[in-house]
Amino acid sequence: MHVHSPRHHFPRHSPRRLPRHFTRLRRALAAVALTALALTAAACGREGSPPVKGPEGSELPRYPVAENFRLPDSPTWAKAKKRGHLIVGAKEDQPYMGEKDPASGLYTGFDIEIAKMMSAALGFPPKTIEFKTIASANRETALQNGQIDLYVGTYTINDKRKKLVGFAGPYYMAGQSLLVRADENDIKGPEDLAGKRVCSAAGSTPYQRIQTDYPRATLIAYDTYSVCVDNLLAYQVDAVTTDDAILAGYAAKVPDELKVVGKPFSEEPYGIGVPHNDNALRFALDDALVADEKNGDWKKAYDATLGLSGVPAPKPPPVDRYPAS
Repeated sequence: MHVHSPRHHFPRHSPRRLPRHFTRLRRALAAVALTALALTAAACGREGSPPVKGPEGSELPRYPVAENFRLPDSPTWAKAKKRGHLIVGAKEDQPYMGEKDPASGLYTGFDIEIAKMMSAALGFPPKTIEFKTIASANRETALQNGQIDLYVGTYTINDKRKKLVGFAGPYYMAGQSLLVRADENDIKGPEDLAGKRVCSAAGSTPYQRIQTDYPRATLIAYDTYSVCVDNLLAYQVDAVTTDDAILAGYAAKVPDELKVVGKPFSEEPYGIGVPHNDNALRFALDDALVADEKNGDWKKAYDATLGLSGVPAPKPPPVDRYPAS
């Protein structure tokens, strides 16, 4: 298998004619695809860029803030209490999951709503959350060094990561899938990836699975999926692979140009990352997730965000309160 460096696989000019919606999506992603700024600079200055897709504020649930909440056994909570708010790591380029509006700086999406639910449950008004964009490869480090209190951003729970950080949840079950151009007919599933250029995020679970299970694919890595999608539309790669929830958001933005193909070929339980051994915080978040699923806020948040991609709300996965390590 070949792993391409992003510095070397671009031709100076693409020989293929770009799709008519390519410029539109590039503008929408340009603010977050930092490594693609050289390609998108001209498009960013034009008028008529589409807004970030997401819910109106009036459509979102309101999460009552827990009064007189205390969690003294959690050093993370105690630090946040002294500060006055939570610092939450998130993604900023995943439509309907975690996306940042370059104009307003506001984050929207299902992951963002989960973070707001957790903030309210821990006694902090959701509007006070300080969101920080953290790339997939840097999540564990950000939690370990105290840069963030929580991470809510399509973060798959697995045993390897549990040795480095703690996880509350899961709050959603995704599955790895493939995003291709609408005119692509040769790729219908992972078994068709031999000799194809497949893009994913460095350090992500989907990247590692392609590397291990489908070594005949030509794997290309970037820090963000938005750059992968940018290159898919530019005919620089043949497919983008990550979780179906993320891909559905990208496809919904330009349905005439992109499609998700095949059935999911993995199970990806999304969890809330917390500092390792802060079990008091982890269990408090588990309790909050169960409560929000029971009171209907989980489904309301889903319907107002990820549900806009056209995928009906599934049943939430059972929370796994694994023993303290």
